[in-house]
Amino acid sequence: MILFNAAYLFFFYNNLAYSDAITEIKNKNEIVFGVKDNLVPFGYIKKIDQKTRILEGYDIDFANEIANRLKVKAVFKTVNSSTRIPLLLKKEVDVLICTMTMTKERKEQIDFSYQYFVSKQKFLVRKGTVAELKDLDGKIIITSKGSTAESNTKKYLPKATILGLEDYSQAAHALYLEKIFAITTDESVLVGILANIKSKPDFEITHFDISSEPYGIGVRKNSDDLLKLINDILEDMETSGRAKEIFNKWFGSDSLFPLTRDFKIEHANTHSDTKNSK
Repeated sequence: MILFNAAYLFFFYNNLAYSDAITEIKNKNEIVFGVKDNLVPFGYIKKIDQKTRILEGYDIDFANEIANRLKVKAVFKTVNSSTRIPLLLKKEVDVLICTMTMTKERKEQIDFSYQYFVSKQKFLVRKGTVAELKDLDGKIIITSKGSTAESNTKKYLPKATILGLEDYSQAAHALYLEKIFAITTDESVLVGILANIKSKPDFEITHFDISSEPYGIGVRKNSDDLLKLINDILEDMETSGRAKEIFNKWFGSDSLFPLTRDFKIEHANTHSDTKNSK
């Protein structure tokens, strides 16, 4: 009887740890994710036929995994780099999975999960025009408005003209027309832009980077139970191989955007500049 009670209490308190912040999500039977819908291959709308469109990508797969573990419906709301945190704070979304780098400034506003992706900030340029970082100073460069890429570029290229856009949908065309000199963001995003640019062989991604960008899943402050559950799910995905499976689906050697998975899901320090221009 004593053993039974001990086992029962362990089960009860173990599940109680997840009860408070998740109650609202369970009650409405859905979890609303803030995602990007124009950023290949993390979150984008794929055309199946004239009438059918689907939202898919690396971030979308992680969101669906979390919803499935919670046994609730996944609902997606489009965000961009400027609107994502305000929408989370206004409770218009429950969770942010949108290529968001963990920074000290953002951690003052929201809480982050373990890192689920790590990328390096590089530049997409015309082939043969850039050998090192200094070749970009004084040039016109596009990046995402309100992103860490924007602040990094201003820091390391003070003489460059930095244009902040809400998304990258027109950036590739502007680069193709030579209206700008470069696009800068995380390498994982640049490979998607490069895959769809006109005259792809004429462009390349720089070999050097200026920062390392650990992505985290964002939740509101004081959502400790939800954050713990998300971290538990992420750890299980790493241990089971599910996280690597999703990575290989979008970034494996046979994908359109081949990258090396040189990270694992774990607690991460906030964004750190590397200025690696070797």
